Amino acid sequence: MNPDIVRVFVGCDPNDCDLEQMMVLEHTMRKHASLPVEIHWMRLSRNPQSFWYSDPRQQASGWRTERWATPFSGFRWAVPAHCGYQGRAIYMDTDMIVMSDIAELWRTPLAAPAVFAARRETGFQRFCVMLWDCAAARSVLPGMDELRSQPDAHSRLTRHFAAHPGQVQAMDPAFNNIDGDGQPVERIKILHYSDMGTQFSHRYSLPRLEAEGGRHWFDGKLLAHPRGDLAERFEHEYQDALASGRRLDQYRNPEPYGVLVKKSERHYSGNPVTRGLRGWFGLRPH
Repeated sequence: MNPDIVRVFVGCDPNDCDLEQMMVLEHTMRKHASLPVEIHWMRLSRNPQSFWYSDPRQQASGWRTERWATPFSGFRWAVPAHCGYQGRAIYMDTDMIVMSDIAELWRTPLAAPAVFAARRETGFQRFCVMLWDCAAARSVLPGMDELRSQPDAHSRLTRHFAAHPGQVQAMDPAFNNIDGDGQPVERIKILHYSDMGTQFSHRYSLPRLEAEGGRHWFDGKLLAHPRGDLAERFEHEYQDALASGRRLDQYRNPEPYGVLVKKSERHYSGNPVTRGLRGWFGLRPH
């Protein structure tokens, strides 16, 4: 384990719905990084030898996903175990554009009793970007058997850390900027285009999946994103990734998972940044 190699674990879809997001995330992260980056794509697998194994035909076998909003919601809590409870690790959702040096986040000091850093709001915490102290997490997190076998483990841990804010160190919110947050582009370090109904990648992924005979895992309403400048930034980074030699096929899962067992998002309400909602009732951690 080399502390000068940034370990990043990314939650993504196992059926190639997120190829565009994966390509843009890796391209932008490596483009700005001053340290070597090691990316681990976390995808559901039907291989019993995989850390991310789940067999929906045998509910007692592997990860239980039926209460998840995304195909990877609960994986973030397994990152320390995957690392052998040693060193540091970053967790990220895949729907992100990195606009700064990831080494700045990687080198952020973590102080006990915190086991990870994340964005904190008044009465609310966001776990879509996390900087883990893997050793400190061992005494706080459930074991892997419990994490995998309990379908509500993700929501229970979300509630646990909301009730124990001392275990979560506040992160610079610029490292998890939600759909612009009313901030100019130059103040954003990591853009999370979080609203699943307004994601920039849909313009490419949806027609591609249709042509391939597939369909996207998000079944909610699709809307235009209110920030045209951020949509243009995604387009620029997408084209820049292709111009640099990256291709979507590099990110395909060699063993697609097939039918997902998860919650429907037909009534997904997005967030107040993109839809002008009052309060934070429409926000849920992915």
